[in-house]
Amino acid sequence: MAKMQRWRRGRSAGEDTLSAEAPEDVLDESAAETLEVELDEVDEVAAEEEPTLDEEPELDALEETEETEEPEAETPEPDDAEPEDPDLDDERPPLPHVPERSGLSGWLLGGREPADVVPLQLLQAAHAKQAITTALAMGLVAAVAGRPAREAGVVLVTVLVGQTILGWHNDIVDRQRDQAHGLTGKPIAAGRLEVGTAWYAIVVAFLLLIPLATTTGVRAGAFYVGSVAVAMLGNVVLRTGFWSWWSWAASYALLPAYLSWGGWGGKAVGSAPETSIVVLAALLGVGIHFMRAVWGLVADHEDGWTYLPLKLGLKLGATRLLALSTLYTVVIVVLLVVAGARVGLSR
Repeated sequence: MAKMQRWRRGRSAGEDTLSAEAPEDVLDESAAETLEVELDEVDEVAAEEEPTLDEEPELDALEETEETEEPEAETPEPDDAEPEDPDLDDERPPLPHVPERSGLSGWLLGGREPADVVPLQLLQAAHAKQAITTALAMGLVAAVAGRPAREAGVVLVTVLVGQTILGWHNDIVDRQRDQAHGLTGKPIAAGRLEVGTAWYAIVVAFLLLIPLATTTGVRAGAFYVGSVAVAMLGNVVLRTGFWSWWSWAASYALLPAYLSWGGWGGKAVGSAPETSIVVLAALLGVGIHFMRAVWGLVADHEDGWTYLPLKLGLKLGATRLLALSTLYTVVIVVLLVVAGARVGLSR
């Protein structure tokens, strides 16, 4: 038994020695087989990852990407070119429309509308008809009274300037009423002429009126400037009640004194006017007040005015009041002519 155990132990040790000391060819075959297996696996993986010549998906995709991303040639902009702003046209206010005007009016106005021309608006606000009529009448009276042509011409121009001032002042005072009643023929009320511009024109006209009035004498000029001042005061004082006629009577009563005291030159001295002429002139002013008031009776009644022309108009009617006022004024003018022929203008 002891021998058999020693033999088994020796055999086991011999097997261990044989395994440890294996020949090289055995090791080489195992390593070669392992290496061949690994190489086959590497070849399979490489074969799977390597693209075939027929497909080449990544190459085609790369070429398409390069063709798509290729930048287009841009035209260089000059350095001083302004950047385009798409919202610029929307932010810019529209240019005012300038109508094309041809002919004489287009040449005179420079292609503008009459409403844009300040002198035309001042002319419309000056009550031109009344101003021209009064100026012509005063110039005619001066000529009939024996005044030279140059003096009659100065009288005409002086009265024209004074009446223009009164027209502007009246429109300034009545601008709110005129606007409320929708009177489009009033440039100040319609907003076509600024109030400041009208006041500036009044100041300039007064600077022209004073030397014109005193050209025929200082005393005569003072009477006419006083007549204009009284009429302007009447535009704001007692014009809505019974005494509305006072300023018309007083301002017209001063006109004969302007003519009778006048001459040529600042030192000219005439004489006082006839009393009858002064009274008739005052009555003429009242008649003109009634004639002018007829055209605004409706608006004045809506505003609550109670002046004498309105009261008579409510009783007689506007048409009958206009006829009676016209007849009255004509009669006063005739009496003035008769009185002037008999007693003269001055004492």
